[in-house]
Amino acid sequence: MHIIEARDGTHLWSKCWGEGRPVVLIHGWPLSADSWDPITNALADAGYKAIAYDRRGFGRSMQPSGGYDYDTFADDLAAVLAHYDATDDVALVGFSMGGGEIARYLSRHQGKGVSRVALISSVVPYMLRTDDNPDGVPQSTFDQMTDAMLKDRAAFFTDFFDDFFGVGWVSSPVSEEMLDVAWFTAMQAGLRPTLAAAKAFATTDFRPDLASFKVPTLIIHGTADKTVPIEATARAVARAVPHAQLIEYEGEAHGVFATQTDRLTDDLLAFLDNDGERSAFAGLEGETPEARQDIIDEVSRQSLVTPLV
Repeated sequence: MHIIEARDGTHLWSKCWGEGRPVVLIHGWPLSADSWDPITNALADAGYKAIAYDRRGFGRSMQPSGGYDYDTFADDLAAVLAHYDATDDVALVGFSMGGGEIARYLSRHQGKGVSRVALISSVVPYMLRTDDNPDGVPQSTFDQMTDAMLKDRAAFFTDFFDDFFGVGWVSSPVSEEMLDVAWFTAMQAGLRPTLAAAKAFATTDFRPDLASFKVPTLIIHGTADKTVPIEATARAVARAVPHAQLIEYEGEAHGVFATQTDRLTDDLLAFLDNDGERSAFAGLEGETPEARQDIIDEVSRQSLVTPLV
C-alpha cells in the first residue's frame, strides 16, 4: 500500500504489484482500485508492474470537498506516475470514467511517459446528448440519477448495478456476492464525491482531447452496455482516432472486468505484449504529420484487430 499526495494535498490510496513495465489501471464510478484485482494480479504474474489507485473521494482515498473535475483527476494521475517513477513506456488502462483521466492526461500533460493506452467501457469522448452529439445520453437521465442518489443512494445503487453487470430476470453473469461487493464499495465513497464525479463524466466533452491520442490505442466495449452506450463512446473514438483498435464484446454489458475477466485479461496482455507495435510507434512525436500517419496506417494494417475506420 502506498499513500500518494496530490497537488492540492489530497491523499490517494494505491497499490503496486509485480515488477517490469508499468501499467496503471484507473477504476470506474463508483468503485475502487480493487475492482481491477483479478486483472492486476494477472498483469503482475505476466511480468508487469501493475499499479492501481483509488480516485479521490472513493475507496480509501481522502474525500476533499472539491477537485472532482478532469483537470484535477489528470493531475492526480500525474502524481501517481511520479510517485512510482513511471516516466517511460507506461501503459494506461481506464475503465468507464477512468477513460476520461487518460484523455485529459494525454492532452494536459502531453502524454508524458505513456507508450500505449486502453479504454475499457469508457465514457470518452462525450456522454451527454447535444445537437452535435445526438447518440449521447439525455440530460434528464443524469438528472434522474442525481435525484435518486439524493433521495436514497443505497437503493439507487442496488438497481444501478443490475444494469452495470447485465443482470436479468432469468440469469446473472455475476454472483450475488459480486453485487454485494460492488454495492458496499459504492457506499464507501462519499455522497459529495459520488455526485460530483458523476457530473464530471456526464458533462465533460473529451472530443478536443482526441487529437492527443498519438500512441497505440485499444478500445474494448460491450455492445449491450446500457450504462455507457457504445455508439456515442467507443465507436466514436474509433472513428476519430486513425490508429485506434476496437474490440466489441457482443451482448456484453458495462462491467466487463467482472463478466469477461479472462477474455479482457487476454486482450489486454496481447495488446501490451505486442512489442512490434510498440516499437513501430516509438518516436512518433519527432516525425512529420505525413510520416506519422504513414506509420500509424502500416501498424493498423498489420494489427490482429481490425480498426473501425
